[in-house]
Amino acid sequence: MNIQTASPHQFHVVPVETEVVIIGGGIVGVCTALQLAQRGIPTVLCEKGTIGEEQSSRNWGWVRKMGRDIREMPLMIQAMKLWDDIPNVIGADPGFRRRGITYFCDQEKDMAKYEPWMKAMEPFGLDTHFVGRERANQLATGNTRNFAGGLHTPSDGYAEPHLASRLIADGARRLGATIVEGCAVRGFETAGGRVSEVVTEKGRIRCNTVILAGGIWSSLFARNQNVKVPQLKMLSQVMRTRPVAGGPEGCGSGNGFGFRKRNDGGYNVGMRSAHPVDIVPDSFRYLKDYIPAMKNEWRAMKFRIGRRTWQETMMLGGWKLDQRTPFETYRIMRPEPGHSILDQATINVKKLFPQFQDMVVNERMSAWIDVTPDAIPTISPVEAVPGFFVSTGYSGHGFGIAPAAGQLMAELVTGETPHVDAKPFRHSRFIDGSEIVHWPIGF
Repeated sequence: MNIQTASPHQFHVVPVETEVVIIGGGIVGVCTALQLAQRGIPTVLCEKGTIGEEQSSRNWGWVRKMGRDIREMPLMIQAMKLWDDIPNVIGADPGFRRRGITYFCDQEKDMAKYEPWMKAMEPFGLDTHFVGRERANQLATGNTRNFAGGLHTPSDGYAEPHLASRLIADGARRLGATIVEGCAVRGFETAGGRVSEVVTEKGRIRCNTVILAGGIWSSLFARNQNVKVPQLKMLSQVMRTRPVAGGPEGCGSGNGFGFRKRNDGGYNVGMRSAHPVDIVPDSFRYLKDYIPAMKNEWRAMKFRIGRRTWQETMMLGGWKLDQRTPFETYRIMRPEPGHSILDQATINVKKLFPQFQDMVVNERMSAWIDVTPDAIPTISPVEAVPGFFVSTGYSGHGFGIAPAAGQLMAELVTGETPHVDAKPFRHSRFIDGSEIVHWPIGF
C-alpha cells in the first residue's frame, strides 16, 4: 500500500480562521479530526512534527477490551465498532483484524487474579473467557512452557500503528479537515475569558475551540496556559521482526514476554510489563497525585536518572507566545529503547517459541507514554477556560481506544449527548479533591 506523506513544509501559512484547532497529530488527534470533519465542523489540526511519529506509530498495536478499566469499557466497546467501520469511512485499510488476544498463565492458580475483573465485566457481555491447558497451548503454537491456561478474548485484535494515524489523517483531510505538519502551537489567547485565537509558529488562527491532544507534551503546554494537567511518562519498547514461519496467531502475553503477529507475517515482540521511568521535575510536581499509581505499579517501574532527566530539567518551563518553544526544539521524540529489557525479551521469546530461534529484528522501537494518576485518559472541557478541551493521558491504552475517544471529544465540543458517560474522564477530577482510583496498567 502506498502512503502519501505530506512534507512538514507543505503549508507555509496556516488558515486565518476556523472553528476548531486540534493540537497534536497522533492517533487521538487525527481520530478527533475525522469525527469533526464527518460533522462538517471546520477543523485545523496542527502537528509540530509529522503525523503519528511518536507513540502512535511505535506501539504494540493491540486493540483490546480485555484488561480495561471498567470506566473505559463503554468507550472501548464503541471503539471496536468504529475500527470495523474505519476502512469504509476513510477509504483505506489501517490493518485492523480481530485475531484474538490471550493472557497466558504458567499455573492454574495464576488465573485467580483475573476473576474479580471477569466479575466486574459481566454487565458488558464480553466474549472474554478462561481457557484450559489444551486450548492455551493451541493458542501459543509450539511453545515449550506448557501453559496451565489463560484468559482469552476472541473478538479483540490489532491494527497497524505505522499505517493507522497517517491513513486516518488523510481520510479527515478528504472530508474537509486541514492538516498542517511541521507547525508547533505555542499557545492560545482569550477574549472575554474564552478561547479566541491560537498562536502557531506559522501564524495565528482565530477559533472558538482548542483541543489539546498533545500526548506527552500536553502537561507542559497546559502549564504555560496556567492549567494543571498531571501527567508523567513511562518508556515503552518493542521489537519488530521479519516474517516468522509457524508462530502463534493474534496477540498474547505472559510472564516475561508479549507478541503480536502482524499482517505482513512478522511480529512485534517485547516484555509485557517493564517500563523505565526517568525522574524529572514533574515527578516531584505531581508526586502526591501519583501515590496510588506507585502502590500498584512499582514492580513494573524501573526508576532512573537518565538523559530525559536532564532534558526536562533544562527545558524552558514557560514562554511568551512570540518565543520559540520546546515543541519547536523537539519536533519528534524518539527515545532510545531500554535495550536490556529487549535483550531479555529476545532470550525469553526464543526459549518459549523455538520458531523464533532465527528471528531477524528489523527495528527496536521505543516511545514515551503519557500516564495519568489514575491510568485513564482526560477527555474533557477545561471548566476554567471556556473553549479549551483536553484529550490526553491515555496511559498506554490510546491506540485502540482512539476512534471512540475522538467521537466523545467531538460530541463534547458540539454539545451532542455523549455516547458514553463522560464523567470518569473529566479534567476536574484532578483539581476538585476527587479520590484518585488507579487501575493497574500491568493487568
